[in-house]
Amino acid sequence: MWVRGPSRISEADATRFRERRKVLGLGPLVVHDNYLINLASPNPVLRTRSVQAFHQEIVRALALGADFLVAHPGCSREGGAEAAVSAIAQGLKQAARNLKLEGLQILLENTAGQGTSMGSRFEELRAVLDAASDLPLGVCIDTAHTFAAGWDIRTAGGLEKTLQAIDRTVGLDRVRVVHVNDSKTHLGSRVDRHEHIGKGKIGLEAFGRIVNHPFLAGRAFILETPIDKLGDDRRNVAALWKLMGVSIPVTGGRDGMKPRRKKTSKKSARKNVSRAKAKLKKRQSKKRRSKTRGK
Repeated sequence: MWVRGPSRISEADATRFRERRKVLGLGPLVVHDNYLINLASPNPVLRTRSVQAFHQEIVRALALGADFLVAHPGCSREGGAEAAVSAIAQGLKQAARNLKLEGLQILLENTAGQGTSMGSRFEELRAVLDAASDLPLGVCIDTAHTFAAGWDIRTAGGLEKTLQAIDRTVGLDRVRVVHVNDSKTHLGSRVDRHEHIGKGKIGLEAFGRIVNHPFLAGRAFILETPIDKLGDDRRNVAALWKLMGVSIPVTGGRDGMKPRRKKTSKKSARKNVSRAKAKLKKRQSKKRRSKTRGK
């Protein structure tokens, strides 16, 4: 994003994608922007790069014929919430300048509230929507983020209270996509860590109410759950369908997405290097002893 410059999708690839999607009857198409983009940044260099990067995100989404482009609002850093709202709105306008959005809607995603990230309060999302009212904007609600931000969606009453708050602020009619993720962290932790459906702090019973709630009917439900082992994506999708009374095979066909390689901590990396050096030293010592006996 920062070094190689814009990465465009060739017209041939975009055409094949759109044609294949039409044949399969898939939709809606939802694209997520790069997580490094920070339209709220008070740093002029970072913000300029973010605007340029988001412009390219819109260009790619248009090339693919996407219906929605989901974006995190960004982090205010030392700038404060009010300045961040203005910066985000202006950044969206600048990124979309001279582009015909042609049915593409930009969705602001709510956040867990970690650090200085904007969007954990629905009022902040509404402020951006109002400040950039000339753009086709909507909202994406993430269940794990909502829970981590302090909304207890585990109970029927808590879910109703949350949906009412969303309706009072941004309006449920502007919620077009729901990211369905369980949470590894507790209520109000303000830490964004996704978990498999039913395996986290939100729980399977709560997701049964969420995916079947009449206020959320017609929305696109998208999973962003971890893939710790092959087939986890298929199992999480099957879990949601089962909550809606539909049984789908978990195995067969393609195995699904590959698990992400787990990051190695610096401490663990140092241990691995030490072990490798010890093994090498042992082999070299053994080789010297063999040569000595040979003589």
